Amino acid sequence: MAGDNKGGWQPKAPLPPLAPGEVRLLTGGNPQISKGDGPGPVVAYIAAMPGWKRAVGQRIDALVTETCPDARRAVRWNTPFWGMPGRGWFLTVNCATHYVKVGFLVGSRLVPLPPVDSKHRTVRYLHLHENEVIDEARFRDWLVQAARIDGDRMF
Repeated sequence: MAGDNKGGWQPKAPLPPLAPGEVRLLTGGNPQISKGDGPGPVVAYIAAMPGWKRAVGQRIDALVTETCPDARRAVRWNTPFWGMPGRGWFLTVNCATHYVKVGFLVGSRLVPLPPVDSKHRTVRYLHLHENEVIDEARFRDWLVQAARIDGDRMF
């Protein structure tokens, strides 16, 4: 019978909604966490990052907090965001299978450019792998630059 799709591809059933405070890991170990504003959801996301990625997330959050003390934090689309009041978002972090993906939403305007291209014309990425040391001086410089640029307000 046409359209019964027996034996073929079947759509995935949607995941059940998260209970308040519940976190689950998605592809690549990316935590699924409810949307929220403020440090709480970001801290919860980072706490749910698997293995070595958690320490990377904690260090990134600490660097942002130390370097840009007025930055606001939120979780949207299972991703932590950092941004400046009135300027929009400038940084995201999420887990991939083999690295932590740091997204500079205004990365195309940073000097030097973060190393990894994006499909979005203004975004650049930094991929941090296990046992890789963050160049904190460079990272802080990128944070200072990014915090001064009007960021992505579509989020």
